[in-house]
Amino acid sequence: MAEWRIETADGETAPDQEHAPSTANAAEGARPAAALWRKPVGHARLALRSGWRGLVGIVYPPTCIACRAATGEAQALCPACWRGIGFIERPYCERLGTPFPVDLGPGLLSPAAIADPPVFARARAVCRFDGTARELVHRLKYGDRVELSLTLGRMMTQAGRELTADADLVLPVPLHRTRLWRRRFNQAAALAQLIARETGLPFAATALTRIRRTRQQIGLTRPQRAENLQGAFHVPVAMRQLIEGRRILLVDDVLTTGATVNAASRALLRAGASAVDVLTFARVVTDGREGTT
Repeated sequence: MAEWRIETADGETAPDQEHAPSTANAAEGARPAAALWRKPVGHARLALRSGWRGLVGIVYPPTCIACRAATGEAQALCPACWRGIGFIERPYCERLGTPFPVDLGPGLLSPAAIADPPVFARARAVCRFDGTARELVHRLKYGDRVELSLTLGRMMTQAGRELTADADLVLPVPLHRTRLWRRRFNQAAALAQLIARETGLPFAATALTRIRRTRQQIGLTRPQRAENLQGAFHVPVAMRQLIEGRRILLVDDVLTTGATVNAASRALLRAGASAVDVLTFARVVTDGREGTT
């Protein structure tokens, strides 16, 4: 009969109690010879790894991902840049995620959410789209700083815990193939993939596609943005079985007027999704009277 062995904290293996010898001497005699040197070898490897990290830190000292000031660890923000992020915390509109100036109790909706309900169920964002956050998004989106998705994605995972707890599938807002070719990567897909990995949720990069090339949204009014995105998104027939009956977590970098996530959510709901939640790193916040996102 095979003997079950338990991995101990120091890396050695110990037999289970049913098969273990009854005396300490017998246990010592039964221990594999490799276990006698596994511990010092493990310590040597840890020391070597730690020394290598220290050498890399000397040659390439870690810097702030926003301003390049010295930091204690890689992929981090310095204290000044951290203070420059306007984190969004409760109280906020439970539907749109826009912050309230005062706490009037749980479960409140903003006037915008009541007057013009969004297509999606809930939206959450890490922070306001200004200051340090704006700089980070622009570097990720236009500066080929794809490594920023590691830090931003982990922050989004924390901010979106209530959404990921209910989600069945993580999808990015897709780019049209011509825009993807110019940018070389989709920042929303990089963030969505990191969130899926951190939460253990399935990730489907191609379940939603952008079939119509649209104008840049910058400078357009809210009605113009909605018209610009009419019919832009599509769920391929082969992907409908993956979408049907599932609650989707739709990921993007920034939420502004939200015409984009509304159009994408509409396509997912038409394909049979039970609901769509939206998670972004930043969102535009003015005076709390934002329209649907």
